Amino acid sequence: MDSIPAARTTAQAHHHIGPMRTVARSAVPSVTDPRAAQVRRYESGQLVWRVQCGDMINRERCVTVLVQDDQVVLVGPPGETARLTAGQLGQLRAALNEAAKLTER
Repeated sequence: MDSIPAARTTAQAHHHIGPMRTVARSAVPSVTDPRAAQVRRYESGQLVWRVQCGDMINRERCVTVLVQDDQVVLVGPPGETARLTAGQLGQLRAALNEAAKLTER
């Protein structure tokens, strides 16, 4: 699976930003999509959405969505292509919508 700490390190290195502010456990949007609820979880106190997908040779992978510093972060499989079914795409869209709502607060 993808590593969120690695994503933070990469983002900080490429964009020269300070410490990341993460979304607290109580920050789930008040209006949620059931598709996003299927993939939403907390990992080390960080709200993340992990949408299962496949790569070009049908290995299981995931696309991760999280919110840091009022921005939506989309982490794909490292160095790979994410191939999503229609259902997985619906989950990703719902996760991105929820994350976007959190950045508007």
